[in-house]
Amino acid sequence: MKKLKIKSVITVALIAIFFVTESTAQRFNGLDEAPHDISYYRTSMISAPMVKVIYGRPQKNGEEVFGNTVAYDEIWRTGANEATEVKFYQDIVFGDVKVVAGTYVLYTIPGENEWEIILSSNLDVLGAFQYDPLFDIARVKVSSKKAEELEVFSIIFKEKNEHIQMVLGWDTTRVNIPITLSKNENYAKL
Repeated sequence: MKKLKIKSVITVALIAIFFVTESTAQRFNGLDEAPHDISYYRTSMISAPMVKVIYGRPQKNGEEVFGNTVAYDEIWRTGANEATEVKFYQDIVFGDVKVVAGTYVLYTIPGENEWEIILSSNLDVLGAFQYDPLFDIARVKVSSKKAEELEVFSIIFKEKNEHIQMVLGWDTTRVNIPITLSKNENYAKL
């Protein structure tokens, strides 16, 4: 009788442990506060992509962003979480720097009126914590401008006079990065 009680207690305990483990193991944590997004540049809705950007989308949450949440004159991952990655499907001119087709990390150094935009060949890094200037492929400076308030960090592409602009926008700041598609052979190598 005593053995039967012990077996029953052990069985009930194992069943309880199973249900507790099973119910908590299947729960997902809450949604990421800065989920990742993808932005493509295509010449038409059905054409193959020319540029792809994968980036985290932080939210403003009532804060002033640049000069506060994102410091001026310091390296920024250009989004949230993992560093932003840009894939060029063909050789391009990034600002005024020739760059070969490939995947790069996009960093920025925001300023009040001018931003420095950096392409790095050091991939799969967390934010800007592993930034190393030895891997810089291109550095260009572009001016920033004011626009209507944008709650969530966003990256889009616009065409302007046969050129592409990668537009970074958040809060009341917009930065247009000029990109020219080209097939020239004299490009920065990885």
